[in-house]
Amino acid sequence: MRETPRPQEAAGDAGPGLPQHRPGSASAHTAGASRSGTPHRSDGRPPHTPRGARHTDPTGHPGTLPPVPRWPVLLFSRLAALLTVFALVTWQVVADGPLLGPDERLGLALAGRGPAALSDLFADLGNMEVAVPVLACAVLVAWLRRARREALYAVLAMAAVPLLVVPVKLWTDRQGPLTEATGYYPSGHTATAAVAYGAAALLLAPYVRRSWMMLVAAVLLTAATSIGLVLRGYHWPLDVLASWCLAAALLLVLREVSSRSRRRSSSRTPRC
Repeated sequence: MRETPRPQEAAGDAGPGLPQHRPGSASAHTAGASRSGTPHRSDGRPPHTPRGARHTDPTGHPGTLPPVPRWPVLLFSRLAALLTVFALVTWQVVADGPLLGPDERLGLALAGRGPAALSDLFADLGNMEVAVPVLACAVLVAWLRRARREALYAVLAMAAVPLLVVPVKLWTDRQGPLTEATGYYPSGHTATAAVAYGAAALLLAPYVRRSWMMLVAAVLLTAATSIGLVLRGYHWPLDVLASWCLAAALLLVLREVSSRSRRRSSSRTPRC
């Protein structure tokens, strides 16, 4: 077979194996624009910058500017939706709106239904003597696990329940289903159960394998409390709905500040 003759190399070449630099070809170590002799980096990083320290743009490509902090838009939209529902229901109660008629008919139809002992048991889940000790145990676990900021935030969320519920009760002055007494809107027992069990679930979730089970348990306990209160005739359905909205808003804020606190703690922890 006839081989194509290779071109002879000039005598002044350094050697046959060394690549030759061609004009216009890209090189990672060509002199920079200042001709100072420092290596040129296409991404603008200094030579000592580790690759892992580079920031990425919103599309995931390497960038040179740090990421701009984003406001929790989803959090604000959920809070706005919950507080809007709470405001609308409160307006109906204060103005004796058209929703009160169906609400009272439904409440009177459900009052006394179901096993009385079971309904009482469910309603008692919203008592301070039951719900607050559950939260206290979760706070103790978080405190021993050195999640002290999260534990403090949970205590503050629980303390905010009477500060928010009691003034609304005095302002609306709504009569209860089976009594002439007033001050039943919103349901303090429902708000207590939702915040206590929900905050306990948020505190304990990082330390269990299936964290979603803690949240499901909190929802079920709060739902059982609400059902028991309505079946025993202690509250109207709208009383319970308003407390759900108010407690959910508190828990959303608690989850946001707790997650930010955990991220700060993990970023400050020295890595071996």
